Amino acid sequence: MKFKLEKTDAKSGARAGTIETAHGKIQTPIFMPVGTAGTVKAVHQRELKEDIHAQIILGNTYHLYLRPGLDIIREAGGLHKFNGWDGPILTDSGGYQVYSLGDNRKITEEGVIFQSHIDGSRHTFTPENVMDIQRTIGADIIMAFDECTPYPCDKDYAERSMHMTHRWLDRCINHFNSTTEHYGYAQTLFPIVQGSTYPDLREQSATVISEKNCEGNAIGGLSVGEPHEDMYAMTSLVCDILPRDKPRYLMGVGTPENILECIALGVDMFDCVMPTRNARNGMMFTSQGIINIRNEKWKSDYSAIDPQIGGYSSTFYSKAYLRHLILSNEILGAQIATLQNLTFYLWLVGQARNKIMEGDFASWKNKMAKTVSTKL
Repeated sequence: MKFKLEKTDAKSGARAGTIETAHGKIQTPIFMPVGTAGTVKAVHQRELKEDIHAQIILGNTYHLYLRPGLDIIREAGGLHKFNGWDGPILTDSGGYQVYSLGDNRKITEEGVIFQSHIDGSRHTFTPENVMDIQRTIGADIIMAFDECTPYPCDKDYAERSMHMTHRWLDRCINHFNSTTEHYGYAQTLFPIVQGSTYPDLREQSATVISEKNCEGNAIGGLSVGEPHEDMYAMTSLVCDILPRDKPRYLMGVGTPENILECIALGVDMFDCVMPTRNARNGMMFTSQGIINIRNEKWKSDYSAIDPQIGGYSSTFYSKAYLRHLILSNEILGAQIATLQNLTFYLWLVGQARNKIMEGDFASWKNKMAKTVSTKL
């Protein structure tokens, strides 16, 4: 993987760059649609590329490991061949999913023993076999195995967890370096900064991760319930430490406003289930603000959903028609809503990149952050 930093905003930490992978280039800042089980829900791969203009998508190690299973993915030739997406893919290591299992998992120094949410069967994830699993899935960017601490979190626990995550990282790196890719193209390992909302722990973790000299770095353990001010403070602190010449990925964030604020702090890559999950419930993110399409006020509004951002779904269908579909539980409603939200998210980060390159990001961000968080 290669990363070229092309422009830094003079009045903030915002950056524009290009990541080059075996499956194509990614222009940053970028939002990555979440395809947990090998698919971005309700969206064809053609729509991802031609309508949404996605440049990279996510898969999840935990879910893909359980279903369809590694044998199927291996026999298909990797996830790219299996799902038909020919662009870059990033896989989450499964650390967050294991964290979310609660009582159905046990964390030890060796790894995590957990029960499948599908059939209750017992499995073990270790730093080593998670590297093997992600090798088999075949993502371009793979994540180190870590523990995601909850919020709020006792500092002693956060510190113990952070140190274990660092020890797991060493095991991930050693095993990654001792193995080879399965499908003839290079893969890249990103370590993950942890430390909850404690500045001294975040500083320590970011320093340790920076010293590993990996090709990119991630920030985990945020967007788990903490106030936005804490998220921004921790992100700012970490971005001041992580290497300037390598991409920074803030995991699981977030709202359009969150993304704009964190771009301003120096983050390059984002993912979140919010645009797809909220779409299926009728919450639309648009260039004018947030719409609850179920509300009566949209019943006879025949204007396009969001003509400013372009894209077939945003400009062809009316708010009234989408409301009808959502209230009728029609599958097409979920499809149109999902396409709108993802098209908007990719439009937003694309606009941010343009403003960084033009040199007027900061003033644009301050206005746009207010606009996109307004409820219409």
